[in-house]
Amino acid sequence: MILWNIFVAFFIPGVLGYGGGPASIPLVENEVVDRFGWMSVTEFSEMLAMANALPGPIATKMAGFIGYQQAGVLGAAVGVFATVAPSLILMIFLMSLLAKFKDSPKVKMMTNLIRPAIAVLLGVMAYQFFQTSYDSSGVWQTGFLILVSFVLLEKVKLHPAFVILGALVYGAIFLG
Repeated sequence: MILWNIFVAFFIPGVLGYGGGPASIPLVENEVVDRFGWMSVTEFSEMLAMANALPGPIATKMAGFIGYQQAGVLGAAVGVFATVAPSLILMIFLMSLLAKFKDSPKVKMMTNLIRPAIAVLLGVMAYQFFQTSYDSSGVWQTGFLILVSFVLLEKVKLHPAFVILGALVYGAIFLG
């Protein structure tokens, strides 16, 4: 029964929490604190503060922690699955729908219209990252990281994960 309760506690916020993890935090709190009584408000806020300090999506971190606290590893797995299940179900449905109409001229046109919008969004995001890096680290550090990253990715053909890891280590040592 506890596994079902964990599933319900995280599936409902996953369905209703439109806007991602931050939008589902009050819904998860309602389920965990008020409905099931697994945590007090203070414990929930402490868990939320710790989850915010770790990398990754907030909703899955909360689900994993609370699920583990209530039912061990299986509870954590059920909580994380319940958190991602609404998106997973919707993606499977939409992908099957898209596959069904993939040869439709309207779908092809829609896909072609979305690509430039995604490119612009990625460009804006890259510019904002550059601006933040420039403001906090300076022109020389930022330029150095860009140049080294470009060489490692394009000339050496190093996997991006290693370049990111190297940049993190560099930042921790020289910019920390």
